[in-house]
Amino acid sequence: MDNSENYNRAEVKKLLVLATLAGRIMLKSGAETYRVEDTVIRICKSRKNIQYVDAFVIPTGIFISLDYNGELMSYIKRIKTISINLNKIDLVNEFSRAFVSSGMPIDDGLEELKRINKVSSYSPLTKAAFGSMAAAFFCILYNGTIFDSIASFLVSFLVLSALNVISRFKLPFFINNFVGAILASILAYLSLKIGIGDNLDKIIIGSIIPLFTGVAFTNAIRDTMSGDFLSGLSRGMEAVFSTLAIAIGVGIMLNFYLKGGF
Repeated sequence: MDNSENYNRAEVKKLLVLATLAGRIMLKSGAETYRVEDTVIRICKSRKNIQYVDAFVIPTGIFISLDYNGELMSYIKRIKTISINLNKIDLVNEFSRAFVSSGMPIDDGLEELKRINKVSSYSPLTKAAFGSMAAAFFCILYNGTIFDSIASFLVSFLVLSALNVISRFKLPFFINNFVGAILASILAYLSLKIGIGDNLDKIIIGSIIPLFTGVAFTNAIRDTMSGDFLSGLSRGMEAVFSTLAIAIGVGIMLNFYLKGGF
């Protein structure tokens, strides 16, 4: 179906669902809110007889309204979980450009988005392995020895593997980071006791690096600079509370350690 044809009401509803699905995939994959809004609006405006389109996106929801032949249609979608998947963001970006420029049928577009939504991310083992490598190198960056680096790799691998299992229970991000920080501190202490590492603080610092939400902090700045103050503030609070959870977890275990609790 090309752009010159008039779209009936049912087709416009499907277009609204398609735009919402595209935005949902991007937002759940960690995209900035201004990028999601731009994509949604471009998709809706790609068809004729759509007189007005506007989108309001925050990290936890998508609100879209459009005017079709004088009839106002709206769609609201709640977003409960956000992860990081840059591959999906790139795939939806490519899809939106193709959809807008080629006049792709809406049904085909929906099928393509459903396929993108099912694209698998990296396996838990791959995530743990490469996250641990980053932890090991960060340990050296913070003046840790080669043995501290090895200990950080092992500790981080165990922590990330445990968090992958815990993530099945859909716990809040604060609890996940808190548990991860406590595990990292305990395992760092054990690695020191069995003689793998030399410095407890360096091992802990390297091990907790993969827990930090750098993307949330970056998106908070980018959203704020784009004028999306609500989204920027929301992302910023996510980054702050994630950091607090890690600090509290490590602080509690170090307090036990300094007082001879273990």
